[in-house]
Amino acid sequence: MESILIVGCKKAMDDVCIGCSRCMVAFNRRQGAFERYKDKDAQLVGLLNCGDCPGATIVTRLAQINLWNKPMAEKVTKIHVAPCIIDHCPHKETLLAKIKAKAGVDVIEGCHPYKPENIFA
Repeated sequence: MESILIVGCKKAMDDVCIGCSRCMVAFNRRQGAFERYKDKDAQLVGLLNCGDCPGATIVTRLAQINLWNKPMAEKVTKIHVAPCIIDHCPHKETLLAKIKAKAGVDVIEGCHPYKPENIFA
């Protein structure tokens, strides 16, 4: 079974993306970057923010996820980096480099495909 962690932007997760529902809906529907799990057993084990700009605590936060989930025998097997980082973060390259260097699992850029062309339409 794949156990998926979504990493997003602290500022977007707290202030813009109400409950990160787009990422969760895409996972449940297996749309966007989650299409790869369409015929696989997969679960969402967490939503984690980057720790704020410029992502200085992301490695510590990733380590805490596995530490806190250890008593439940849950281990992250894939990390998806949300569009709030992939499409909008000025620290994207730094964050991705840190996550990929330390995670020890596949890091996938992207989650949901729900990006409106015009928010006033």
